[in-house]
Amino acid sequence: MIKVLNLYCGIGGNRRLWPSNVKVTAVEHKREIADVYQSFFPDDEVVVGDAHQYLLDHFKEFDFIWSSPPCPTHSVTNHFLKGQGIYRYPDMALYQEIIFLKHFFKGLWVVENVKSYYDPLIKPQEAGRHYFWSNFNITNMRCDVDIGTMNRQASKLSQRKAIIREAQIPELTDLHGFDLSEIKLANKRQVLRNCVLPKLGLHVFNCAYKERQVTLK
Repeated sequence: MIKVLNLYCGIGGNRRLWPSNVKVTAVEHKREIADVYQSFFPDDEVVVGDAHQYLLDHFKEFDFIWSSPPCPTHSVTNHFLKGQGIYRYPDMALYQEIIFLKHFFKGLWVVENVKSYYDPLIKPQEAGRHYFWSNFNITNMRCDVDIGTMNRQASKLSQRKAIIREAQIPELTDLHGFDLSEIKLANKRQVLRNCVLPKLGLHVFNCAYKERQVTLK
């Protein structure tokens, strides 16, 4: 049984297609999101708390660690937020975890985030629209999908989707395989958008544990 730590788990997009031979501990700081995760994965241990601190306190207990720190302060949305007079520092917890895992964790690990608006401070691997930092090789997987955007250069259809946000819920439900129709959440669209595609989550897991595993020095 592979002991997995799933940090900043959301509702579990990355975890949905993982094989049955895993024992997962998931950490999420929002109780309502953690409850939804638990409903989808009743056999996982779900911790409501600070994932950043949990990693520091418990990393030695696991074989595989997946971390998806919050991405808003790193994403390209910061380019057009500045047009609204909104400026913010990038959250350096992302790089703290990468450095920490690289030097102190003995198992397999991956840190995931969106492609950033700046040149990454530590070179990542890329798959789809994601950056990955890990100690094993992740082959690129083409998995880009149109989930709407606020980019002015986007297609008219994408711009319309960005305005009529609730219209995205059915297609995002189909994309990720999570039916939230009977679940009360403040912003279902954003919750679904925050999910890593399950097929990509499985691909990364397989890169770690199947024929493509290459441990990086």
